[in-house]
Amino acid sequence: MSNNQPVFVAYSVKERLGKQPIWRKIGVAFAHTKKPGFNIELAALPIGDRIVLLEPKEDKPESETDADKGGAQ
Repeated sequence: MSNNQPVFVAYSVKERLGKQPIWRKIGVAFAHTKKPGFNIELAALPIGDRIVLLEPKEDKPESETDADKGGAQ
């Protein structure tokens, strides 16, 4: 694992008919040290969901269902 702070947090987003999507933290992304790009470290693999990378927030819990993220893509 890299010693620097993650640039993005990876979330698996599960859409639900008529309900808010469920967001689960599944990993992080670090800036690649030698070339432009990112190294993504996943703790879980989503199946049939989408992965969203967002900048980390100090005040957010690690795993969450959060209605204010519903429009993020």
